[in-house]
This record gives sequence, C-alpha cells and structure tokens, in this order.
Amino acid sequence: MEGATIAKDALTVQGTEQLSKKRHKITWKKIKEQRGLILMALPFVIWILIFNYTPLVGWVIAFQDYKPQNGFFGSEWVGFKHFIDLFNEPLFYTALKNTLGMGGLGLVFGTLSSITFALMLNEIRFSKFKRFTQTVSYLPHFVSWVVVANIVIQSLSPSGVVNQLLMSWNMIDSPINFMANPDYFWGIVTVSDVWKETGWNAIIYLAAMTSIDQEMYEAARVDGATRLQQMRHITLPAIRPIIIVLLIMSIGNLINIGFEKQMLLGNNIVADQALVIEKYALDYGIGMFRYSFGTAIGIFKSVVSIILIVIFNSIAKRTGEGQLM
Repeated sequence: MEGATIAKDALTVQGTEQLSKKRHKITWKKIKEQRGLILMALPFVIWILIFNYTPLVGWVIAFQDYKPQNGFFGSEWVGFKHFIDLFNEPLFYTALKNTLGMGGLGLVFGTLSSITFALMLNEIRFSKFKRFTQTVSYLPHFVSWVVVANIVIQSLSPSGVVNQLLMSWNMIDSPINFMANPDYFWGIVTVSDVWKETGWNAIIYLAAMTSIDQEMYEAARVDGATRLQQMRHITLPAIRPIIIVLLIMSIGNLINIGFEKQMLLGNNIVADQALVIEKYALDYGIGMFRYSFGTAIGIFKSVVSIILIVIFNSIAKRTGEGQLM
C-alpha cells in the first residue's frame, strides 16, 4: 500500500514538472512571438522605473533628521518622529478634512456629470452636431488652471456676470462677494473642476457605449421601451464594469487632488478652507526646509491611496463588478 502511494506521489511530481516545463516553453515561445511589442513597451517600462520607482529610495529620509549637507548616510536616524509630529499637528487635520471634502465632492459630482453627459451625447442622432458638442466639451481640459481661475474669479466678483444675472432676475438685492465667503469655496472648486473635466472624462464612457450591441436597442424599441428605459436597462448595465474600474481609480486618487485649484482660487480670507495636504506639505515641509517632514506627508498619502484602492477593489470583487486586481 505504501509502495503504491509513493509511486502515485512520484507520478504526480513528475507530471507537475513536465507541466511546468511545458508552460515555461510556451512562455518563451510567446515572448519570442511578441518581441516586437515588448521592445516597443520597454522604453515606457524603463521610464516608469526611473521616474516612479527609483525616487521611492528617497522615502528613507522620512525616518531621518535629514540635512542636505550630510546626505542619506550622514543624517541622524529618528524613526517615526516625523510621523508622530505630523499626527500631533492640528493644522494637518484641517488639511486632511479639506482634501477629503473637496476630493469627495469632485469624485461624486465629477463621475455623475461625466456619465450623464456621455448618456446625453450617446442619444444624439445628428452625428455632426454630436461631434461638434463633444469637441467643444473637452476643450476646457486643455486650458490652464491659471486661465480657468481667472475666468471664475472675474465671473464671481461683485461686478461679475453671475451677480449681474442674479440681480436682473431679482434673486438678490445686492452683489455677493462669492470669493470672500469661506462657505462657498468648496462648491466653487467643485463646479470649476466639473466644468473643466466633464467633457474629457466622458470620452471613455462614450467609447464603452459604442461597443454595445445595437440589436439590444432594436429589441427594446420593438417591445415599446422609451429612450430613458433603454438607457436605464441597457446602456448603464453595459458600462457598469467601466464605471466601477474608473471609480476605484478615482478613489485611489481621492487624497491626491493637487493644490493648483485651491492656490489659484483661494485668498487670505478663505485660507483655512483652501489648505489641502499637498499645499500643507509644500508650505510646512519643503517651504520650511523640513524635507523629512514633507516626505512623511508623502508616505502618508501613498499609504492612504493604496488602502482605499484595496478596500474598494475588494468590495467590487465581492459584488462581481469590475475590478483592478
């Protein structure tokens, strides 16, 4: 009995080794067949390694009292001192609140506006008008935030077009200084970002809609479905995996919203509402020559982003929707 078991185990091991060799041969065969594509992708892989992964070596200074004149090896090791200082800073939590608040608003309204706009464009049957509308809609994406911020500030000034319209419609009695009211700042940033990026973000949803089988729409029309019902029961379910994947990617960048919008649209009156993590790192880290402290902030952002991606990817995986990993 023991001999039969040993022989069976030996055959199993032998079969596994043969299968492994076969897979190895198939892998090298595929590499040889696709060597042209691999060579084309190689420069981009090298670029990513140099500019995205090599700088991670610099994370070591977050655990040092880094001095540029001493370098990596001459600086004193302090462990988690800078992380402790970071979490003891009240201003850090203000920046974190603002970052998550504006990031969350941008995520919700940005996603909804992009999907809605893509659905509306997909329903346009006049192709020339559709192409014209799509082109005009994504042009703001290429406009600098410096220009956009100037347009927004001028439009929302007491003598701007927004106040003039509101007064002509008898909605207000006197002009409102929107840019000097901290309660309006998050909304102004969100609306500005939505206006600038909706057309560009809708492109991928439109591309996904073009792959939907048109026979499904024809069958729905035969059954008497309206356009709204077709969008609800055919278009949205078909692009749901794309929506989930893009949502997961956006959630991963929830804390990486940049600081250009906040810096250009902000002023001294709304400074507390405009302070975000990256601006905090710039002003209280690099700006004050606290390189280790600034690096600790960067590590915190990266860890939070990874955690958010993993959590929401796991949720999507369990629900059977689109996923990244």
